[in-house]
Amino acid sequence: MKQTFTILIADRNPNVRDLLKRELVAEGYHVHLARSGREVLDCVDDATRSPHLVIMDPDLPDMEELSLLEAIRRQRPDLPVVVHTFLAEYINHPIVLSSAAVVEKDGRHVDRLKDVVHELLTKA
Repeated sequence: MKQTFTILIADRNPNVRDLLKRELVAEGYHVHLARSGREVLDCVDDATRSPHLVIMDPDLPDMEELSLLEAIRRQRPDLPVVVHTFLAEYINHPIVLSSAAVVEKDGRHVDRLKDVVHELLTKA
């Protein structure tokens, strides 16, 4: 029996959240959505909703960008986090580099993101 993986998608833009959810559900994943850093941490800490992987744009309301990544690392150091962002300034930041992957938002980002998610979850 094939395992169904749960993915948490966190982005301030509801259109991005909905697009990624639609694409990943079509690939067979179970998806939770978060609009804020607090929602991300609540989901990561909840045993019934805890994801196998997080896709997040670090520019979320209510938390300083990189402090959310640090908080996830403290709660679940084994949880793969894919940073999905437009902001090139994060690319060389040490906490971002410690993420499982970085996928820059551009015209091809959805296909690249699906490939990265598949690769990370099949390794887990």
